[in-house]
Amino acid sequence: MNTTRLSSKGQIIIPQHIREAHRWQPGLEFVVIDTDQGLLLTPRMPYKPTTIDEVSGCVNYKGPRKSLKQMKEGIAKGAKKQK
Repeated sequence: MNTTRLSSKGQIIIPQHIREAHRWQPGLEFVVIDTDQGLLLTPRMPYKPTTIDEVSGCVNYKGPRKSLKQMKEGIAKGAKKQK
């Protein structure tokens, strides 16, 4: 069992081996959830949650196959439009 101590500033240290196992880097934000058994820390998602329908736009594509070069060009073109 690992233990840690609450500092006078209200901070705790997550043991290094746990940070490394989860690949948590300095600056990572956590959501703090108060439960009956204590606190639950979960990394904050860097992106808003999505549904499969929102991210599967090209799954049902029925047209001719595109080469990797064509796909990269299409992505670059779309990225320029968003600027």
